Amino acid sequence: MSLYEIAFSGQVVTGAAPELVRANLAKLFQADAQRIALLFSGRRIVIKSNLDAAAAEKYRAAMERAGARAEVIELQVEIEEVELAPPPPAAEPAPAAAPGRLQVAPRDEYMAAFSDVDAPDFGIAPLGADLQDAHGEPQAPQVDLSQFSLAPVGSDMGQAKPAPAAPPPDTSHLKLQQ
Repeated sequence: MSLYEIAFSGQVVTGAAPELVRANLAKLFQADAQRIALLFSGRRIVIKSNLDAAAAEKYRAAMERAGARAEVIELQVEIEEVELAPPPPAAEPAPAAAPGRLQVAPRDEYMAAFSDVDAPDFGIAPLGADLQDAHGEPQAPQVDLSQFSLAPVGSDMGQAKPAPAAPPPDTSHLKLQQ
């Protein structure tokens, strides 16, 4: 699939008024005057990149209706070639797996990289088996309560006693005058 980019370098469609094209592009891109001035600076500006052919044509047509001449350029995408490692020779006997370990045979070149993986051989539990390790019943903590005793019913439990009322103030030195 080819990818395209849309670029604009300030060219207007023949017969279009530049100020009207600026206003149309400002409305189309919802851009302020500073960004529109940058579009008309004469430099080539990439508007959108990595578009498929249909989307690139939509952008070009919309800009042409606004009065601007846009360039549609096909991008040259370089695909990096990766060489896979050759599979191990089939004539060599596979090393013996350690007891309790699973020996993995590669199915293709990609999986050949995992041929020397030493994986534990996990079994499958029977249907309905409990997979969690068994735990004993929880033990109650050993707490020494010998220093505590019970008070008889209705006894004072040691609540704080209210402070005694303060003595009334001495008013013997006061006199009433008429």
